[in-house]
Amino acid sequence: MSNDPLLQPYQLKHLTLRNRIMTTSHEPAYGDDGMPKDRYRLYHLERARAGVAMVMTAGSASVSRDSPPVFSNLLVWKDEIVPWMKRLTDDCHEAGAAVMIQLSHLGRRTRWDKGDWLPVVSSTTDREPAHRAFPKPVEDWDIARIIRDYVDAAERMAAAGLDGIEIMCHGHLLDQFMSPLTNSLDAPYGGSLENRARLTMEILAAIRKRIGNHIIIGMRYGVDEMEPGGIDIEEGVALGKLFRDSGLVDYLNINRSRIHTDPAMTDLIPVQGMRSAPHLDFAGRIKAEVGMPTLHAARIPDVATARHAVATGQVDMVGMTRAHIADPHIVRKIVEGREHDIRPCVGATYCLDRIYQGGMALCIHNPSTGREETQPHDIEPASVKKKVVVVGAGPAGLEAARVAAERGHSVVVFEVADQPGGQIRLTAQSKRRAEMIGIIDWRVAQCTAKGVEFRFNTWAEAADVLAEKPDVVVIATGGLPKTDILAEGNDLVVSTWDILSGDVKPGSNVLLYDDAGDHAALQAAQLIAEAGSKVEVMTRDRSFAPEVMGMNLVPYMRALQDKAVTFTVTYKLDAVRRAGNQLEAVIGSDYMKLNKTALYDQVVVNHGTQPLADIYFALKPDSGNKGAVDYDALIDGRAQPDGEGFQLYRIGDAVEARNTHAAIYDALRLVRTV
Repeated sequence: MSNDPLLQPYQLKHLTLRNRIMTTSHEPAYGDDGMPKDRYRLYHLERARAGVAMVMTAGSASVSRDSPPVFSNLLVWKDEIVPWMKRLTDDCHEAGAAVMIQLSHLGRRTRWDKGDWLPVVSSTTDREPAHRAFPKPVEDWDIARIIRDYVDAAERMAAAGLDGIEIMCHGHLLDQFMSPLTNSLDAPYGGSLENRARLTMEILAAIRKRIGNHIIIGMRYGVDEMEPGGIDIEEGVALGKLFRDSGLVDYLNINRSRIHTDPAMTDLIPVQGMRSAPHLDFAGRIKAEVGMPTLHAARIPDVATARHAVATGQVDMVGMTRAHIADPHIVRKIVEGREHDIRPCVGATYCLDRIYQGGMALCIHNPSTGREETQPHDIEPASVKKKVVVVGAGPAGLEAARVAAERGHSVVVFEVADQPGGQIRLTAQSKRRAEMIGIIDWRVAQCTAKGVEFRFNTWAEAADVLAEKPDVVVIATGGLPKTDILAEGNDLVVSTWDILSGDVKPGSNVLLYDDAGDHAALQAAQLIAEAGSKVEVMTRDRSFAPEVMGMNLVPYMRALQDKAVTFTVTYKLDAVRRAGNQLEAVIGSDYMKLNKTALYDQVVVNHGTQPLADIYFALKPDSGNKGAVDYDALIDGRAQPDGEGFQLYRIGDAVEARNTHAAIYDALRLVRTV
């Protein structure tokens, strides 16, 4: 028996959990027509097989037709979900993990133009800023219907064999009733705390009456809304005691803050550069004052923090959800004494931001997550050992080297700089995004452990590569900033890279023309603004920084809005001219013929990168495949066709400007069959 606090079993009611680590309810958006089919099942099964004590599915599953999904939620109001959930549950049980599901009615946290186009209901007529629908106040027949929907959904999950259900209050319909900020109803469902909690208590009682006590029921709720007029700590504790004293609830899952706006959501689920485990002490206070089994998850990204949470008695079970998106094998690696091998969550929150923009959850640097069927997390050894040469030690090149080494190949990496990292190292120079270097550090450590040979400070020529007598060559040389996009004055502008690297100092009155919409522009804008300069961020798009996405936008805006920064959308920069000791920007539009001018002392252009691929084209004529990639084989997970001579490939930004996830995914799916 281990004496590690994280590896101790925990008795939750009648359920014995094998350790203290779980994945809390979240919606990875892998569902198919609202059903947890194979992709969804395999995602949770991977974590169950690797040792988590409990997987919580759905975040949240919709109980009613007038609670339509806004990010691919599961639909537990459909009978057809039962066999799908049963298969997922049976598989995870066989792997030793308990299974729960989170149930909810979204209330106003959805839209009327989703699903069946039914009216949105709530306890208020105020719209939620994040989803914009103006709800109708709930009527008596709505309440009766919604209670029935919750009970029917719970019965379906009991029939599927789940160990328990979690009722999601925070920000959703039940919380809209409980919060004074969103409840404008009269008694019996408005006014006092007991009245505001009445719907929740009626639902709990009805569920217990239908399915009995053999199913665990948990309550995830916002204990402190951190906003004047909302639920405060005293009311939050009172709600916890109400749940405890009812005998209907078996545990509490503690949230804090609100989720009705991007900034509020980001305070609940912090991104990189924000404090880790910001609400852990608060969860511990609720556990002490209410005296119920307590679960909690909010940016607990590493084993040390999780171990502290359990060892100090702050929580009984610790949620490491984003951490398990980055590495599903955390528990297995703890058990095996391999904590140093855990792929770190770097807090990029690419996973959640994608969901809130209608995509599926993807980890910025683990492309196997969500692709368990086609891109397994474990790398199979190759039957024949080969010599692999990688040119470039950015994220794409390091992933190619790591995977090739895992396959058992002999690997050499050429890198022109004196250290690895590529664009990630530039990104990590910003203090708030320093955690991004974990993407690089983890891969370097993995490569070093597998005997990869690095040759830094080496500008590789074709002859250097050929001298290695390679079987496979992977070009991952990335790209360089593209700034020559103007009809006139390209020699007068600088790039965001120039600003971020410190090669060029910020001017005092700066135009930053962002034609890529990614992090580089906002990072540069922040650096310029913090230098005390005035900066205008201009884009031809109808919104600024669309590639940054909602939650990651929050810390940028908090750093910029109190400074001399303005955002100008739907205008484009056509030319730059000298005007004495200043620069004259010629500004146009895609919407109309326009030609206006403005003066600045510096113009910064952000237009992505252009591939730096000269060595690829130098090697291409001598390669066996002439650089060609069989896309069908690549997508199907089959090896690329063999031919005479070495095989040549290029990946990441050496192909075209994309993002970190794309670069690493390029490397993984190509090299895992070499």
